[in-house]
Amino acid sequence: MSNTNSLHTFHIPVMGLSYTIDSPIRVAKYGISSVISIMDDELIEKMNAFYSSKFNIPYHEITQKVHDYRAKRITAYLNLVDTIVKEKFELFKIELAENKATLAQFIAILPNKSEVKEGLEKLYQDGKGVKDSLLKYIEQQLHPGSIDVNIMTKLDKDNFIKDEQLPVEFNDAHAALRGFSESNLDASVVLSAGMNPRLYSYFEQFPMFFPDENNQLKKKIILKVSDFRSAMIQGNFFAKKGLWVSEYRIESGLNCGGHAFATDGFLLGPILEEFKQKKEQLIHSAHELMIKALVQKGFNVPQKPLDLKITVQGGVGTAEEHAFLIENYNVDSVGWGTPFLAVPEATSVDANTRLLLLNAKEEDLYLSNISPLGVPFNTLKGTTNELFKQKRIEENKAGSSCPKRFLALSKEFDNKGICTASKKYQDIKMEDLETNANMYSVEELEKQKTLIMEKSCLCVGLANASYLENNIKIKGQEQGVVICPGPNMAYFDKEVTLSEMVQHIYGNFNVMQNINRPNFFIKELKMYVNYLKKDINSFTEEITAPQLKKITAFKNNLIEGIAYYETLFEETSFFEASRKAIISQLDFYKSELQALSFPELKQALKIA
Repeated sequence: MSNTNSLHTFHIPVMGLSYTIDSPIRVAKYGISSVISIMDDELIEKMNAFYSSKFNIPYHEITQKVHDYRAKRITAYLNLVDTIVKEKFELFKIELAENKATLAQFIAILPNKSEVKEGLEKLYQDGKGVKDSLLKYIEQQLHPGSIDVNIMTKLDKDNFIKDEQLPVEFNDAHAALRGFSESNLDASVVLSAGMNPRLYSYFEQFPMFFPDENNQLKKKIILKVSDFRSAMIQGNFFAKKGLWVSEYRIESGLNCGGHAFATDGFLLGPILEEFKQKKEQLIHSAHELMIKALVQKGFNVPQKPLDLKITVQGGVGTAEEHAFLIENYNVDSVGWGTPFLAVPEATSVDANTRLLLLNAKEEDLYLSNISPLGVPFNTLKGTTNELFKQKRIEENKAGSSCPKRFLALSKEFDNKGICTASKKYQDIKMEDLETNANMYSVEELEKQKTLIMEKSCLCVGLANASYLENNIKIKGQEQGVVICPGPNMAYFDKEVTLSEMVQHIYGNFNVMQNINRPNFFIKELKMYVNYLKKDINSFTEEITAPQLKKITAFKNNLIEGIAYYETLFEETSFFEASRKAIISQLDFYKSELQALSFPELKQALKIA
């Protein structure tokens, strides 16, 4: 396992806009890496002011009147976080050397097979007279977790000053990348939500993404991907520009938080298997292309491929699942997102929303249509955002005032873009619907109204939790809180300390009471089977040949995935206690797929 640079075998992925906005300040001193969303510069500016005050660091406000304010706000906040993390880490090292109880607590949260843990345990047991040795060892072996950032590549809205469109580098994602690039961080940018060639090409403007004379990268690129083919295409795109992708972060399509980018029925296990088998192909393909590009540019050329990590996240909840992923697929790290929403020390969540999360049952966590991006979105019943939105609908005031406009991407009615959750957009759509009401049945008319009005203002809703937690004033229309947990949240039902959660990950403590939690591979399979059934049931007219082809491929991919799991779970030494139940569940879902019934599809799909 090429995990030599990390103290831990897990990381905390980005969650929403605010839930991990300050996670590095909270957890990096323990060597835990986490990811900040840098999409919302307004939230970032507020957090800059808040933490500058908290740590007595001079704060210089960056208003919207400042040229390139979005990028500058992001740079300023990331530099502040870097400063705070470094200061906290220096103090923590001293405390570890001087306080035996602190040292014991830290040793307890390190991975069981860690060489650093063994070294610290030996020095701890040696007792007196080893302070200098301990300090020296700590200095050599410990380092803070990485302060990584996330950019959703789709959120790259054009920006305007009045009616004049600004150059492309002032688009939202471009400006965010510039903000990260100009910060002091030695860290990575995680690119999610698909390929954006224009944004990817913009990386060439920043020297810190190219290898230096020591073949080191000051700033690295991480790609969040759903399959091997996508990784090859995107990795080679960067390589042709002389840029190296340092990590492929594989995410389960449906069994994760936030936006759910469903695959065509490809399950996580077979996807990981392909990465395991073809990792060298991924490395050498990109290395050859990168060398050619670097030679052409006259840049430093590494003689051998740079390091490449494969990591995974989405739905993991037990130490056994964690260890299985690392040992069976040789991944370098496993992302634990949703469970950390139960850890106040790690994530920024207001008290009411955290309570709602902890009380959530399986039926309360669902894939919704509330995202203006038009992509299924994992959310939770009973949020304050849902209540405020419903109240506006009942008062015939549906839609958001849209103050931030990060999702103002629809150009259906305006070339500058409108968000489908905005009042402006919904008013136009509702008026159009009323004008053509005679074209619909009563039921269909209500369905169309729901489709228009169910969209939520994610820009505000996903940021409000941090404001509420830190008593920062919220201006404008009440939107409440939107939260984006994965379905895994149903099995974490109490607040836990950071130490308890980390020890849970490594199998030294258990924070879960629910013994009926399904294996994470089975949970994903169930979600995909339900997704396919819902898709089939959505057809109200005669099915077209392309639709039939897509459904057939989806079903066949799921059945192939089940066959892979049948072999995997029979052969692996993991999951002995739950193996019979897992095999039984695989049989059940295979039968469900084979029994799917839909008049127009029966004969064509041969599943009657």
